[in-house]
Amino acid sequence: MRYTPAGLPALNLRLEHESEVLEAGGKRVVKVVVKAVAFGTLAERLAKQALGSVWRFNGFLANARQGKTVVFHIQEFLQD
Repeated sequence: MRYTPAGLPALNLRLEHESEVLEAGGKRVVKVVVKAVAFGTLAERLAKQALGSVWRFNGFLANARQGKTVVFHIQEFLQD
């Protein structure tokens, strides 16, 4: 947990996803790791969750400050 210069709680985290999809008639395992961030009371709630637990997240993608990577901004999360 960190705090913005304005005193707003912020949490930087990494989301990991793994699933199986059909592609070209065969099964394919899809894995991805995405940088994410949450602010305010949402960040405080997320900080209390167990590492490795399964959740469903809603939010939006934006360029990181350096513009070279993508960050998922979490706006809501629910236990899956």
